[in-house]
Amino acid sequence: MGSINKQKRKTLKMILRGLAIIIGGFIAAYGLETVLIPNNVSDGGVTGLSIVSSELFGLPLGVLIGIINIPFIWLGYQQIGKSFAMYSMIGIASLAVGTSLMHDMPAIIEGDTLLITVVGGIILGIGMGVALRNGGALDGIDMLAVLLARKLPFGTSDFILFLNLFVFIFVSIVFGLQGAILSAIAYYIASKVIHIVEEGLSGSKTFKIITTQPELMVETIRERLGRSATYNEVFGGYSKEKFKEITCVINRLEDSKIKEIINEIDEEAFVTVYDVAEVKGGNFRKRNIH
Repeated sequence: MGSINKQKRKTLKMILRGLAIIIGGFIAAYGLETVLIPNNVSDGGVTGLSIVSSELFGLPLGVLIGIINIPFIWLGYQQIGKSFAMYSMIGIASLAVGTSLMHDMPAIIEGDTLLITVVGGIILGIGMGVALRNGGALDGIDMLAVLLARKLPFGTSDFILFLNLFVFIFVSIVFGLQGAILSAIAYYIASKVIHIVEEGLSGSKTFKIITTQPELMVETIRERLGRSATYNEVFGGYSKEKFKEITCVINRLEDSKIKEIINEIDEEAFVTVYDVAEVKGGNFRKRNIH
């Protein structure tokens, strides 16, 4: 009975993820068809190539998005896994269908280039971010970048930038230099929004603190932030002294507060701060401090 319920929950979770990816695809399509494309602004990646090819050859954008992404879906299957490829196929199909259904919708913004790039980039980023957060993708160029990064001595982000450079050169052929520049700006804004949607608005940070008053520091953080902390024993490479290094994970909204606590207790404390992509389990949940 328990295994049946577990399977049902798993199936329901997969269905909900698929629906979220479809919604993400339609949001991205809305941004393309009502903001960017009517104002001669493109996207990066495979979608950008599809937009330019559609303008050059008069072919339906949705058809091109589906066809050009096929080899990248196969790459995703080979390099990342079956479920990622399946969810990406759903996402790319929803983007393709969405652009076809929304092709004749009127533009919601015209003329103001700054507003076009910002609003278009935000809508596009929300759609792509929703898809990525739920395990799928709306564009295949990132999969190619991951594969190249494994074969050659460069990072994935380097290859994404390199590949999109050629895309925007291609964009300039149809939309002109201004269109290519605006497309690059919209793509940059979309990438930042994707990051926010994937990680959430708050995100997390890890603080590592070496102080002469570790017990007081931990107690104050617990009392005033409701956060727990852990100790590690560390040794000074020069002084050979033994210290207690404090590790504490907080959300971004608590950043200024913990810095205030550190400065108040020990202005000479040695502090390093790291961005955290994800936090699960343990005792990360915040204790009520009121």
